Amino acid sequence: MADPATLAMLAKAAAAVLSSEKARKTIGWVIVAIFSPIIVLLVLLCSLLSGTAEHNTTALELCFHGGVISASVPEDYRGHIENMRDSFFVLDGGAAELDGQMENGDSLDRTRVKAIFYALYFGEEQPSQRAHKQYLDCFVTYEERTRTVTEADDAGNEVEVEETYTVAVPIRDLSVVYENIRSKMGTEITAEDQANATEIYYRILCGGPAPTYGSEFDIWSDGLPLSDAPFIGADGFCSPIGESWRSVVTSEFGWRKDPFTGKGAGHTGIDLGMPKGTPIRAALTGTVYLVRYSTTGYGYHVMIDHGGGFVTLYAHCSKLLVAEGQQVQAGDIIAEVGSTGRSTGNHLHFEVRINGEKQNPRSYLP
Repeated sequence: MADPATLAMLAKAAAAVLSSEKARKTIGWVIVAIFSPIIVLLVLLCSLLSGTAEHNTTALELCFHGGVISASVPEDYRGHIENMRDSFFVLDGGAAELDGQMENGDSLDRTRVKAIFYALYFGEEQPSQRAHKQYLDCFVTYEERTRTVTEADDAGNEVEVEETYTVAVPIRDLSVVYENIRSKMGTEITAEDQANATEIYYRILCGGPAPTYGSEFDIWSDGLPLSDAPFIGADGFCSPIGESWRSVVTSEFGWRKDPFTGKGAGHTGIDLGMPKGTPIRAALTGTVYLVRYSTTGYGYHVMIDHGGGFVTLYAHCSKLLVAEGQQVQAGDIIAEVGSTGRSTGNHLHFEVRINGEKQNPRSYLP
């Protein structure tokens, strides 16, 4: 669908035609009669989209950051915002309790917890009445551990004894979190729900929409935390689209003519042209650390952390099949080929990055 600004321009141009007697006579009253309702619909749709976007942004900021709810906010949105604020208050309290049951400096990512809750339940009649403790339990596992403590025996002497205690351990794999929410909360979660939760999460962290392409994306993505695991080497590196990758290269790494601007520009990866829906596989074993459902830039894209600052990126996908925090093995299917974002046709844009520096994927592909 065209964005609201485009719709507004179309509606304005069409309205100008309708207001001109000369133009009406030229076009003919029959065409005018046919298209006038469409023009009116465009104007209404443009207004609706613009208003909805404004209210959604306002609701998001008010729920996460607080502040006075403006009198201009519609009554139904006001109620949803107040209910979500109540839920966030309860979730923060419950998260603090769980943090107290964790060890080794672990804690819940409260922004993530609330972003998913917002994406799933904003707009419900009474989200604040949901079982918040049960929801928070979807983000942790519980382990029984033992420790040695000192206590007084019957004679008043200090003795060392072993005791068993329970520790809460945060779940990093979002695919497990979402499955827990499905089973424990009875909530159906769509790909759109996950996409919304991801964008809300990064919007709150960044103070606005996260970049999706170019140097701004590089700076932003380089700032995301990677694992402390060492890189075990490129042995076993596999092609993300199969052995025939050499015969489907449509654009090499390095300097090229930009297909959109026609000007020379650096190409940060290698493009592999394949039909839409072709399985995309992880090139190496690692942890998925970024999943984005963007309609611009890299489009639907995945980044995998292989340890030691070694990262692979898979862009312009039509479908994403993994979640952030998920462990994958070399050869696991993680997505499907598509043409989302800044793309001229179905292909996989594949990148290799080491400590933020782009490398020629040909140096690693088998």
